Amino acid sequence: MPPSYRGRLAPSPTGRLHLGHARTFWTAFQRARAAGGVLVLRNEDLDRDRAKPEFVAAFIEDLRWLGLTWDEGPDVGGPYGPYSQSERIESYRVTFDQLRESSRLYPCTCSRKDIQAALTAPHPVDDEPIYPGTCRPKLPESATQPSKTNRPQNWRFQVPDGEVIDFVDKRLGPQRFVAGRDFGDFVVWRHDDLPSYQLACVADDALMRISEVVRGADLLISTARQLLLYRALQLASPAFYHCPLMTDDHGVRLAKRHSGLSLAALREAGRDPAELRARWQDDRNRSSTLIDANKEPQATRVGLG
Repeated sequence: MPPSYRGRLAPSPTGRLHLGHARTFWTAFQRARAAGGVLVLRNEDLDRDRAKPEFVAAFIEDLRWLGLTWDEGPDVGGPYGPYSQSERIESYRVTFDQLRESSRLYPCTCSRKDIQAALTAPHPVDDEPIYPGTCRPKLPESATQPSKTNRPQNWRFQVPDGEVIDFVDKRLGPQRFVAGRDFGDFVVWRHDDLPSYQLACVADDALMRISEVVRGADLLISTARQLLLYRALQLASPAFYHCPLMTDDHGVRLAKRHSGLSLAALREAGRDPAELRARWQDDRNRSSTLIDANKEPQATRVGLG
């Protein structure tokens, strides 16, 4: 009987992995191994402008240096491949067509500039603004076909305004979001004929039989969006475990521009990956009471000693 736990690592090859990525991926690895399950490595390379083959080789090298192993992936194969998103476009089209049949999608010609101009309230810097509904149809069934226009068109998922989306995160406990207030109609298929992150993630996690998603706390609101997609597709959703974010000495969340905190830079500086793993384990042990009380900070600062 195959293991019931299936976790995943899902890096994007748009730069070198940093410490924040490393700690989240290490957590995913630890949880998969503790459950006696399978760990999948997925190459999320849908960004045509920034994804580079050399960064795929780099994140594989970085993760192996850190001490991680996986059971399925672009380098080792497996029963649910291909494991690079750029090779899975047809499966995303199938998922997109299923969503269109549910009458929850509509075409949208609004540019980012149009949306910003229509906003009347500020929005979080780290998340997309709530779509003002400019192209939302009066009747859902009237929006199953593309608009007759030469302007680029995205396809948006129409959220059920006012509906509460709640779930229990395995680290943070109960979470609650309100559709239309915390997030609005979101893009599922882009004007460049590619799926959005939300659609690709749901399609891949479902088709790869992922049972638990481990990722950063900045994606909590994405989880709420994706739960709506799982429901529209009549799919069971995985469990979720959202890790705290890591910040630099100034409290700024780590990004790939923090080259000095990349795994490549740390390796070149002679850092021992076992030291990093031990430090993260100590952090988990010290914060266990806070986790149980659902009070753990959403971000922790880098401390390399």
